[in-house]
Amino acid sequence: MNKNIIAALLLVIGINQVKSQDVAQIVIGTKHSLISDILNEDREYWINLPDSYNDKESSYKNYPLLIVLDGNVHFKAVSGTVNYMSSGLYRNRKIPEMIVVGIKNVDRRRDYTPDKIVTVRKNNSGGGEHFLRFLESELIPELDQKYRTEPYRILFGHSLGGLLATHAYMKEKTLFNSFIAVDPSFGTWDAKTMDKKLDVVTENLFKRFLYIATANWGKRNIRNRDRHVRLYEALNSKCEGEFPAKLEYFENEDHSSVPIIAFHNGISAIFDGYGISYRDVEDKEQLIQHFHALSKRLSYDFRPPEYLVNQLGYRMLQSRNDKDKSNALGFFILNVENYPKSSNSYDSLGEAYETLGNTQKVIENYKKSLELNPSNETR
Repeated sequence: MNKNIIAALLLVIGINQVKSQDVAQIVIGTKHSLISDILNEDREYWINLPDSYNDKESSYKNYPLLIVLDGNVHFKAVSGTVNYMSSGLYRNRKIPEMIVVGIKNVDRRRDYTPDKIVTVRKNNSGGGEHFLRFLESELIPELDQKYRTEPYRILFGHSLGGLLATHAYMKEKTLFNSFIAVDPSFGTWDAKTMDKKLDVVTENLFKRFLYIATANWGKRNIRNRDRHVRLYEALNSKCEGEFPAKLEYFENEDHSSVPIIAFHNGISAIFDGYGISYRDVEDKEQLIQHFHALSKRLSYDFRPPEYLVNQLGYRMLQSRNDKDKSNALGFFILNVENYPKSSNSYDSLGEAYETLGNTQKVIENYKKSLELNPSNETR
């Protein structure tokens, strides 16, 4: 048989084999539904879990919730951004890992408008309060029951969703801690309406973080920006201390293109300082004070991440300086205090005691590590 024919046959066989191979899917989330008594309808939501969620060694971890309005539009992009910014796989870790929840739309005008909009034709606007009740009384309790959630919750909304996020932020009581309002549609919030809302705000407001993004609307830009700036400045003037908020204008983005870059900047503003590098930490006390300041700003207890403290401890433990080795112990003890259900925290503390020659403490901590994780192959 001709060599060229043989080569051609082999090529065809190879192509057919490639075609016959199974094609695996890359899954970024799961779909769920909840029958809402408040809304009197079935509501679909999508879940994206952090990389570490199903790891055996991370089974003690709880995760903040990020609720994404217009989930059918923003869920994929927001989930990818959160994953990239928080996952240890990329060594980025600028923000905590979190559970992303996308809410699929049914009727945006009804669900995302907190006030009735008066028009010539009849409309169903003004259902925002009902929708917030659905989120806080039905959806969040279900998520807390099904998943290992941390009671720190972020609400993200764009356009009308941004309007609802801003309204939720200004309420006297809410289950949410931080809000990202991207180019919120304040078309119905004239000066009189806005002032009426501002008149009833209380100090509770300033225990939450607010991020507002403003897009470039071209010829209509001044009116759009003015309302965002007016609200921000009015809130700022009412806050006695430092206003936990940020307003950002995007000259090169319009209403449709701004959501993803604004989400990145907004979530970065909320967790500014969370991703501190081990190179910028001089001692344990500085680290504790750094996260104390972050916690105070966000009115929530955010402790130094376990991986960061471990990194600092091992860095000192491997030093040739005996004082550094002794100081390393403090970091590992800090992890055990902050993460008492982590087998790795005890394993690392045991290793530190082993380096320092304390046999009794070595045995105690390795034993505790194995109790928490019997499959720990390193011990």
